[in-house]
Amino acid sequence: MNDIDPTNTASSGISQEERQWAMFAHLSALVGLVIPFGNIIGPLVIWLIKKETMPFVDNQGKEALNFQITVTIAMVISAILILVVIGFVLMFLIGLAALVLTIIAAIKANEGTAYRYPFTLRLIN
Repeated sequence: MNDIDPTNTASSGISQEERQWAMFAHLSALVGLVIPFGNIIGPLVIWLIKKETMPFVDNQGKEALNFQITVTIAMVISAILILVVIGFVLMFLIGLAALVLTIIAAIKANEGTAYRYPFTLRLIN
């Protein structure tokens, strides 16, 4: 049997606590399903609280925040495009993609892998 622990992050230097907070930074965007602009507020709060003490959370918090800002901009544009009917389809597709990518990012962050969302405006560096 192999005695190697797959959750051991000694080589990467990312603690379990840091990985969990990074995962929470991504998953906190789901608050937007209940609270208007919660998709931005959730990652922003976690990033602001943990950015000084946890470098991995700083990185993933910025990534989650940038993605959620991009999603919000895309949703606003889609809302305007409802006037020409295509906005309904775009809003559905953007929402579905945001949900799937957020879950993938949370899983990757919990594994200790820095995830980069595709098609994201990097507004916060």
